Amino acid sequence: MAEVRHGVDALDRALVALLAERQRYMDAAARIKPDRSVVHDDARIEDVVQKVLAAAGPAGLSPAIAEPVWRTLIDRCIAHEFETWDRTRG
Repeated sequence: MAEVRHGVDALDRALVALLAERQRYMDAAARIKPDRSVVHDDARIEDVVQKVLAAAGPAGLSPAIAEPVWRTLIDRCIAHEFETWDRTRG
């Protein structure tokens, strides 16, 4: 069990680094988007989720995990992007 926990902890650290990189892209998007109304894009959300689900199966990731995790991630990233957009323009 200790080995499993060690592996999970290592993966969590790697995920944190990847999520920080994703956040930096959200910061860039907030700087690039000319209008606050384009921060939330339903079509783009569905496109991202579908791409994730397409990649999940071959990677061995359950769609029951992938979809809600990515929908939550997207939701929080959009909230962060709104905050960044407001902060950089306020």
